[in-house]
Amino acid sequence: MRNQLQFLLLGGALWSGEGLCAQTPPNIVLFFLDDMGYGDLGITGAIGYETPHINRLAAEGMFFSHFYSAQPISSASRAGLLTGCYPNRIGFRGALSPRSATGIHPEEETLAEVLKGKGYRCGITGKWHLGDRFPFLPLQNGFDDYLGLPYSNDMWPVDYAGNRVRPESNLPSKLRHPPLPLMDGNETRRELWTLADQGELTTLYTERAVRFMKENRHRPFFLYMAHSMPHVPLAVSEGFRGKSRQGLYGDVMMEIDWSLGEVMNVLKELGLEENTLVIFTSDNGPWANFGNHAGSSGGLREGKATTFEGGQRVPCIVRWKGVVPEGSVCNRLASAIDLLPTLAAVSGAPLPTKKIDGVNLLPLLLGGDSVPPPRTHFFYYFEENDLEAVRDERFKLVLPHRHRLYLAPGNDGFPGPTAEQDIDLSLYDLRRDPGESYDVKALYPDVLERLMLWVEEAREDLGDNLTNRSGSKRRPIGRTTHE
Repeated sequence: MRNQLQFLLLGGALWSGEGLCAQTPPNIVLFFLDDMGYGDLGITGAIGYETPHINRLAAEGMFFSHFYSAQPISSASRAGLLTGCYPNRIGFRGALSPRSATGIHPEEETLAEVLKGKGYRCGITGKWHLGDRFPFLPLQNGFDDYLGLPYSNDMWPVDYAGNRVRPESNLPSKLRHPPLPLMDGNETRRELWTLADQGELTTLYTERAVRFMKENRHRPFFLYMAHSMPHVPLAVSEGFRGKSRQGLYGDVMMEIDWSLGEVMNVLKELGLEENTLVIFTSDNGPWANFGNHAGSSGGLREGKATTFEGGQRVPCIVRWKGVVPEGSVCNRLASAIDLLPTLAAVSGAPLPTKKIDGVNLLPLLLGGDSVPPPRTHFFYYFEENDLEAVRDERFKLVLPHRHRLYLAPGNDGFPGPTAEQDIDLSLYDLRRDPGESYDVKALYPDVLERLMLWVEEAREDLGDNLTNRSGSKRRPIGRTTHE
């Protein structure tokens, strides 16, 4: 299979009517965790718990060491993943609240819609967060099956201790939230009110995923497993409570590892292991001020909701037996926005008609660091349309902006304090300084000049609120008054 794909890269046809060399397009399973940090896997230094199934996935596939979420926060990150665009290109920012009048625009082509054109059956279990009103939900945007939460699991009228919020609780945003809906298709199956209810989620998602794979074993399928964990509030089933030496966070990660193991076992049982591409990654870095209920950035700077490395660099593993070299590490630059064009190439599907920002990573899956990099640079956007940084394969230029500063960790589900701080123009050598501690712009004026050329291109294309540039190629987010 690998040699056949290499032939394709040299100009051969991608898929014939009977598939690649008489084989059907591969099944695709995409695990997308919530707030898992760079250091939260056994292979990246996790302490106090084990992730044997994730470790095995890496041993049988490729680990991307410089992989970036589309933005360092939930809705924007997921919008980028599923459309192949920088989220600000399609109007996304931040994390959408329940009952938001905005969501994924109906004219944007999602990854599911791209794959459906090649005959894929598409299912999602877990967190959606691209709008919870009817037009924005998964079944209206390319998916055939859905079980999960329409937004983050902390968006409910329950406080940090698991108690229902009262007016005197001084948590006004939580007081406005409805009960947490577990949706099946377009309907609410049940409401979640307790942490015990949330403790069922990982198992429920996994059981639905298994059912989906079994029901679609005779046709190509795309399974998007968007686990609600390890986002706070943390919750775990009784079978995993107290299993780790790290506490509840470790328990949750061990249950997610179990979930991956269940999926891999079913693929093997169904005889689909050889023709299934599996991807495992996260939507952004850890929510660091939640302390022992938060993940680890693995020594990278800051965390979620910042464009420093701890907020946006996440682990990514890709396994495709017979195609991706086993036990390999790719140090090339890559992002979640690259998955749509990559999976389109893998499946033989055409790209969306509208402009996207992702690049095809298939050459890296075949050749790793030995091939020219498909992605030469990456832009870090945040908030409404703030261009905060750009990097190439070695250097990162941070542009002047105000950012979140994590002051101290909280404990047992309660957040610690944060502040805001300004940063001036700074250049970091990520090869020597992944923690972004030492500004080296005085040492590399040529690098600074080169990266600034890309910055100006981005400002012309997408704009930049920090410098009052409007850009010319942004598209609107979807809007509706439909209840």
